[in-house]
Amino acid sequence: MATYLVTGANRGIGLALCRQLAGRGDEVIGVCRRSSDELGKLGVEVVDGIDVSDGESVERLRDTLGERAIDVLINNAGILRHERFGQIDYDTMLEQYRVNTLGPLRVAEALVDRLGKGGKIVIITSRVGSIEDNGSGGNYGYRASKAAVNMIGKNLMHELAPRGIAVGLLHPGLVATGMTGGSGITPADSARGLISRIDDLTMENTGGFWHAEGYRLPW
Repeated sequence: MATYLVTGANRGIGLALCRQLAGRGDEVIGVCRRSSDELGKLGVEVVDGIDVSDGESVERLRDTLGERAIDVLINNAGILRHERFGQIDYDTMLEQYRVNTLGPLRVAEALVDRLGKGGKIVIITSRVGSIEDNGSGGNYGYRASKAAVNMIGKNLMHELAPRGIAVGLLHPGLVATGMTGGSGITPADSARGLISRIDDLTMENTGGFWHAEGYRLPW
């Protein structure tokens, strides 16, 4: 049994990850801003009131955990705001950057000492952060925030390799959640693929950018 910490655990992909990990017998710590009835019913440990974009909030998470060990840290919390060129709200662009890019870095830096050799840090990113794969444009803030967090993950790979901690950047697929307007595969299907990729993450493939279905994505 391993201990997993999942941010953005109250709904969507995060909730599905918590459900499936707990269902197979792993210990799960679900972290979120506000808990949900669905998360509460899973019987996992819940730490709510945590905003990954806020430094003091992340410090409270670290203090709440104390010296507890974590095997896998899953940075799943994220937001999507739609922009069109000519009508860009730069404040919402910055909001996405604070949550989607700096959030995983804040959490990783705060909790890295809870992971030992063989530990894993996962960032749920998106293929829309791929520069090579961008065939449609749009969503400036979301795309830029995901491209930036891919660089954060690659940096963490170099930083944490001497500690024996692997880092994975995972695209969940197009998932039918409130964020996407209900289009795509189910969160449960996405979570199954993500968990398979997390299980397969090692020091041999650390730093890779992977689709939940199991193939590498271009940067």
